Amino acid sequence: MQYYLKHGEVIIDEEFKRLLPPLAEKVFTDLEQSILKYGVRDPLVLWNNILIDGYNRYEICQRYDLPFNTVDLEFPSRDNVIVWIIKNQMERRNLTPVETRRYRGIHYNTMKRIIKNETGKNQYNEVCTQNGYEPQEEEFKGKTADFLAGHYNVSRNTIVRDGQVASAIDTIGELSPDIKKDILSGKTRISNKQLQELSSASTEDVKSVISQIEDGTFESRKPSVPKSSNDNIHKAEDSTDMEPWEIQFTKMTEEFRQMIRTRSNPNDTSEVKSALRQYIEMLVELYSGI
Repeated sequence: MQYYLKHGEVIIDEEFKRLLPPLAEKVFTDLEQSILKYGVRDPLVLWNNILIDGYNRYEICQRYDLPFNTVDLEFPSRDNVIVWIIKNQMERRNLTPVETRRYRGIHYNTMKRIIKNETGKNQYNEVCTQNGYEPQEEEFKGKTADFLAGHYNVSRNTIVRDGQVASAIDTIGELSPDIKKDILSGKTRISNKQLQELSSASTEDVKSVISQIEDGTFESRKPSVPKSSNDNIHKAEDSTDMEPWEIQFTKMTEEFRQMIRTRSNPNDTSEVKSALRQYIEMLVELYSGI
């Protein structure tokens, strides 16, 4: 059911809002221009008048006093809303590796709260289909981490570690939203192992890391990259806390950086950028076909 609400009737929940990655300035500007020209095409999604999807559209509507439609979904709890938001974001497929890990980790940490026992009988799989996520009872014969490992096609240990990564990033965000944003965007490099350690660190230790990042003295530990064989890659997943594809892409990126450092000079800048742009376009085409 879609209906119109006045701006004042829409409730902004800061916890839900923090789950959503901020748009890049150009992307937001493009969205703004599109809405001004064509209006809001997609309805905002609400739960009990609380906005759970469409924060950027809503901000633009507020700025220009534009009308918008809404659709209201039903959930039995806030945690079920969080799971829906995460799944909705994961399906958009434009996330950085650390954003992906954070979402999987929040999914895991949230499901542990929802599932009161691990026999399959709990409020989580009794949710109505309106929430967009209704796992079957047989999927809960194992542990929560096992279910999500199958759902995301990663290892069980990865899911558990992702839970620690998510906790650390959220703790950092409470102390410094800007640093959290830089970590999620990839602007600030911090290894998954360091984030795992921060998940159980004291507030003072977390503040110390934030200070080091702010003054430029923080050093991210570089994971070791296996030289060959799939067996080595899978072993490295446990030791470096990275997925096999992440390991390979990290290796490729480092090789490009090394090549640019050692072979380029000021006169090569335009040629290097042109070649890199062509490679990026090839990657985009490959990504679109997956």
